[in-house]
Parts: sequence; structure tokens; C-alpha cells
Amino acid sequence: MSDNLTMTRTATIAVLVENEAGILARVVGLFSGRGYNIESLTVAPVDEEKRLSRITVVTTGTDMVIEQIKAQLDRLVPVHRVNDLSLGGAHLTRELALIKVIGTGDKRVEALRLADAFRARVVDATTESFVFEMTGNAEKIDAFCSLMRPLGLAELSRTGAVAIARGTAHMAA
Repeated sequence: MSDNLTMTRTATIAVLVENEAGILARVVGLFSGRGYNIESLTVAPVDEEKRLSRITVVTTGTDMVIEQIKAQLDRLVPVHRVNDLSLGGAHLTRELALIKVIGTGDKRVEALRLADAFRARVVDATTESFVFEMTGNAEKIDAFCSLMRPLGLAELSRTGAVAIARGTAHMAA
């Protein structure tokens, strides 16, 4: 019988930090130094006046490991707030992907048909290739890419997850 101490889960952790040189390296160092895996990592400034950036990290581990990660992140000096969005109720997670598909004839037509069904937007086209732009959760992007592979998927670039709580819940400095 498994319990929550040994079951692995995926956590989406939002970290509000001072926008200063070296903070991302310190966060990544915390993960690598302890052998924690980062599945996705995004960072961008969110408040220029207060000089704050938001880091979104997707990781996996047992509940105990996730709690250790959050506690260690919270102890880093330029960190203002740590929030495990996967525990805090409903939240939205999205990625952006650019997907290059090379093909002609029927494969090209099928790629366009599937792109329409998945609401992927053509952002570049030549007579032999397309670059599609798609936003959505990781599962949607994974599904689209798996359908594009036999049609000529040549290259893929993904942003990683960004996430935000639904409703009135928010992160404040």
C-alpha cells in the first residue's frame, strides 16, 4: 500500500523574486545541488517599479521533497514569496510552442487541417514548410506534436510552463 510520503507528484511552483543578477543561477543551483529535477522553468520580470520577477518551476517529487524544495526556495534571500499552485486550488497553466513541419502534398494539407483543429496558428510558411505557433497545456502541445511527427515535424521550441491562480488568489510582494 502506497502513502503520500512515497507517491510522486508534479508541482507547479511560482516564486516571486527580486530581479537581480544571479537569482536564476541560485534557484537552479538549489535544485541541481540537491538532485531535484526541473521539468520546466520560466522566468520574466513582472513589476519593473518594484524590480520583481516571477519564476515558474515545474518539478516532481514526493510531498516531503516538494515541501523541502519550497522551504529551501523561501530561504533564498532575494525571494519574496513561494506558492505551490498545484496545491492552492484551481490554476491555469500554459506553454507556447513553435513547431516546424516540413512536407509537401497530402502531408502538407493534413498538417494544416490538424493545426486548424488544435487552433495552432501559421506564423511562417514556405512551399515546403510551416511554422505553427500554439499555446495550451503541455498535454495539448504533446498531442499536436505526436500527430505532426509522421507529417514531417522537423523542429520544436517550447517556452515551458507559466501558471497563475484562478479567481481572486494572487501573489503579492
